[in-house]
Amino acid sequence: MKQKTQPLVVIFFLALLVTAYGLNKSNTVHAVNVPFDDKAHQKALARYGFAFEEVAQQVGVKFQHQAPVLDEKLAHIMPQIASMGAGVAVCDFDRDGWNDFYVTNSASGSMNALYLNKGDGTFEDVAEKMGVADLNREGSGTSMGAVWGDYDNDGFEDLLVYKWGHPELFHNNGGKGFTNATAKAGLPRWVNANNAIWFDYDRDGNLDIFIGGYYREDINLWDLKSTDIMPESFEYAQNGGRKYLLRGQGDGTFEDVTLKAGLISRRWALAAVAGDFRGTGYPDLVIANDYGVTEFFANDKGRFREIGRQVGIGFAPKSGMNANIGDVLNTGTPAIYISNITEPNILNQRNNLWVPREGTKGASLRYDNLADNMGIGDGGWSFGAVFSDFNNDGTKDLYCTNGYVSGDRQKSYWYDYSKITGANTAIIRDAKNWPPMGTNSLSGYQSKRVWINDGAASFREVAQNVGVKDKFDGRAVAVADLWNRGTLDIIVANQKGPLLIYKNSVQPDFNWVQLELRGAKSNRSAIGAQVTLYWDGKKQTQILSGGEGFCSQNMRRLHFGLGKDTQPEKAIVRWPSGAVQTVTNLKMNEINTITESATKTTGGRNAA
Repeated sequence: MKQKTQPLVVIFFLALLVTAYGLNKSNTVHAVNVPFDDKAHQKALARYGFAFEEVAQQVGVKFQHQAPVLDEKLAHIMPQIASMGAGVAVCDFDRDGWNDFYVTNSASGSMNALYLNKGDGTFEDVAEKMGVADLNREGSGTSMGAVWGDYDNDGFEDLLVYKWGHPELFHNNGGKGFTNATAKAGLPRWVNANNAIWFDYDRDGNLDIFIGGYYREDINLWDLKSTDIMPESFEYAQNGGRKYLLRGQGDGTFEDVTLKAGLISRRWALAAVAGDFRGTGYPDLVIANDYGVTEFFANDKGRFREIGRQVGIGFAPKSGMNANIGDVLNTGTPAIYISNITEPNILNQRNNLWVPREGTKGASLRYDNLADNMGIGDGGWSFGAVFSDFNNDGTKDLYCTNGYVSGDRQKSYWYDYSKITGANTAIIRDAKNWPPMGTNSLSGYQSKRVWINDGAASFREVAQNVGVKDKFDGRAVAVADLWNRGTLDIIVANQKGPLLIYKNSVQPDFNWVQLELRGAKSNRSAIGAQVTLYWDGKKQTQILSGGEGFCSQNMRRLHFGLGKDTQPEKAIVRWPSGAVQTVTNLKMNEINTITESATKTTGGRNAA
């Protein structure tokens, strides 16, 4: 649910009154089934070095997201309060060398999907026969998203599905099927969660779980005891769901160490990402919160403390929906991208790109927001966003999806919405006081953003030019090389809309290298590993993540574009265990497998 604003004053309310009439007269066209234009595709390929074609139906992916129907006490605002749950997570679950992906649905009785990559260019939904389809049973809640992680280090990625309801954990049986391992796992009984990630917070070699609550965990949205469930403030709300840090034992059981580890927060979490941002060897945790500030939890050898204001990212309350990281300047220091809301003439929160200030690290780490300076501040009502090198030129580009509720094109909910934003806490908290939404739109039918990095500290928006023309209400975005061509394709999950697959074409003279990491002393998934690749006097750092963005997870391999440059010089891998490994002789334009080693220098090995 994303009904929100930033600080609202009387002047803002007056502006809403003036602009509402004009908004209600808008007549935006919702792009559906845009025909492929080969001429435009070739033009984009020549001009930008890449172009997309939407191919979901062609390759056998026919998934339509369905929204939940909650307690009838919420009927008047159902379109917005039930606007979550379209998630996507990529993983080669059967280890055949081809990326598969899991997609969540949200209506009671609806089925989730697991799309098996058949290696012939097509996909097959095998969720039912694998035992991971029927998760939205009445009384158990409904799926919001999922993340893959090998919790028992057996070489096969296991699946965690987080819900508005009871989270569920599935053990991967050698890629042949899944066993529901929830009963013995020790997961929370009920969490209204919109995000979860795997990471090894204490570096013991076993993956741990972070789950971020949105609504309070004592709320059953299908059976409300009270309608006092909404945020207490649009700026500093701290009456949301609790957080969970579940320490993995390596055998499928988890211990709740949240309070012991110092992760105390009741903000409305929508996304989280982990990484060793301070250079201490331990993964820190950044949480993008709705109705408030972003939190930065510094990990001091397994004990967390919140330092968001100290590092610069936790002082301005916004509507955080996405958290993604990327070394956008190729300095070896990943930046953090947090998406928010921008609506012309009404709300100008802007998205944030938190770039580490030069010369600061460790205890002195400070971030500066360079989003507007670099041209990536306005993403509309932004949800999922992801950094990837789409044209293999050696710099990180950015895809951002958006759109909240696409209803009647002739009606806007913004004016009605203003009636609640200026109210006192008691009124805001009670859902019965929120104005009926009816069939109104709220920042719907929005054009997506594809920003290409020019390598000179700025981005250019080219979505329409490169073939991204849909206007669905986008939620999760994940990237993966779906056809093992050395190009990054995009999977987009849309709220109450079809799953989209944007197949990428890249100029053939631009090179690349992909790294598949396998932990030994570290967790087998190598989640948390940090890799810096050096080539032709350049460098770029990537962190292998256990979940990122909004309800999403990218492919496990790390992909580096190289442009027209020659063979990469080396890759330095900082494993979650703390070991540092230098890898040389990497194979260009191939997938290289790197296994954690006690030796300091090893050669690259081409994956089978």
